[in-house]
Amino acid sequence: MAKTANINVRIDAETKAAAEKLFASFGITVTDAINIFLRKSIMEGGLPFEVKLPRYNAETEAAMEEARDIMNSDISIKNYSSARELFADLDGEMDVE
Repeated sequence: MAKTANINVRIDAETKAAAEKLFASFGITVTDAINIFLRKSIMEGGLPFEVKLPRYNAETEAAMEEARDIMNSDISIKNYSSARELFADLDGEMDVE
């Protein structure tokens, strides 16, 4: 048997448990999965998947910016004390159109 080396990895417990469950469904351990990842990386000469920032369409980008503005109190929003009040307001908007 070939000599082995240890790699210590810190990861949150929830991620570890999810990974163990996933890999167990394939009949492998997390250690097996890490070995597969490392060997595939060596074969590819880099990460075996594309790494890039997510890109969204203009509508999604605008919605995310609006959400950031709301969270930072840069824009004011309507507040409702109940769902009934919200729906009454929405019904009123529909009558205008």
